[in-house]
Amino acid sequence: MDLQHWLGRATHAIQDWADTFGPYQPHPALQVDDGRFATAFEDFTARLRDNYPFFHPHYAGQMLKPPHPAAVVGYLTAMLINPNNHALDGGPATARMEREAVAQLAAMFGYDTHLGHLTTSGTIANLEALFVARELHPGRGVAYSADAHYTHGRMCRVLEMEGHAVPTDDRGRMDLDALEDLLRSGRVGTVVLTAGTTGLGVVDPIHEALILKERYGVRFHVDAAYGGFFTLLAGAEGPEGLAPEPWRAIARCDSVVVDPHKHGLQPYGCGAVLFRDPEVGRFYLHDSPYTYFTSTDLHLGEISLECSRAGASAAALWLTFRLLPPTADGLGRVLAAGRRAALNWAQLITTSDHLELYQQPELDIVSYFPVVDPATLSGIDRASARILTDGMTSPDPVFLSTLRADSEAFAARHPKVTTDADGARILRSVLMKPESEHHVEHLHQQVERLAGQRPPLAR
Repeated sequence: MDLQHWLGRATHAIQDWADTFGPYQPHPALQVDDGRFATAFEDFTARLRDNYPFFHPHYAGQMLKPPHPAAVVGYLTAMLINPNNHALDGGPATARMEREAVAQLAAMFGYDTHLGHLTTSGTIANLEALFVARELHPGRGVAYSADAHYTHGRMCRVLEMEGHAVPTDDRGRMDLDALEDLLRSGRVGTVVLTAGTTGLGVVDPIHEALILKERYGVRFHVDAAYGGFFTLLAGAEGPEGLAPEPWRAIARCDSVVVDPHKHGLQPYGCGAVLFRDPEVGRFYLHDSPYTYFTSTDLHLGEISLECSRAGASAAALWLTFRLLPPTADGLGRVLAAGRRAALNWAQLITTSDHLELYQQPELDIVSYFPVVDPATLSGIDRASARILTDGMTSPDPVFLSTLRADSEAFAARHPKVTTDADGARILRSVLMKPESEHHVEHLHQQVERLAGQRPPLAR
């Protein structure tokens, strides 16, 4: 795509539409001459240089990458109109686009029926799911894994619900025996299962947990904000294929959250929440004296905790899905490249003298740590911090991130490491850009070189 060309076409298309309403004179209070704007724009673009190169495959740190050019064009084109998807009064076209895109997400997860909408973030999407859970099970709490996103504990406090962190096994998955012990108490009404933890990319055994759903009459909510689009690789052939069972089981869960602004190639913020039972919309009922007048159809604001939401987000997602739909042959190919990259890097690390794999990647997050002598948590922590900093300032830079692993979790995976501290930072790389597949060997060589550079001994 020629981004500059299509951005130009966007301005012309919106101007052609605007011209059909007749001419008018813009107010002089809004006028800014090009000279003043040029000065401000120069300062603005200079300030933007203080960023990390999220677009480049040498950036392998956090879950960050630019949106697809189609999403950029879709967003900016709709933004020139600036629709508000709270009500059909504010964004009739983009509201329809949102419904169509959300229906595609529901189909991706195997929902036969659904009620859902886009949100500004996965945090808000999870808040809405837990809000509905509270209304259905008043007075009962929420269980989530100890490695789940901190959103859930925080949202439980916001909603004045009791939150329960369930221990994880030596792979970082929710311990189902510990979960059942908790469910026997009757204090829990909703269980949050994670399809791709944001630390290590771990998928809880959703399919194995389903028996507990029926046994104890609890709701199951799936936080797939990070990993949800990997359902497109469930049962796929080749090394990138994932075991289908946990992903297929999402269709039997009560709600699911996914973030198109992660693997869906969208700009921030674009999350989504979907409920399997459309009847939960009754918990959103409210009255507004000045909206919802142009149509008797259900307005998105009537099934959302948020009010104003950018119609541009829906437009961007809809246009992207026209070109790269959420199917195995569409977005699935993008995710497959990132997963292959993670598997390839993990294999390189297993043969390295300077790096050791913390745990085998499940999705596209690689976790590893520098080999130190003696093998202690404190030594690993210092070496990881040094590599992170040195990598960013190297003449040929590599951008990583770190993850703090507590001593118990570390010992479960690497019992030969001396636990002389309560935890250690390890290195973590998210390979969510498909271009990473062609740069893994270079990334590995750079990190291995940094790990092999021993700092001088302290005196």
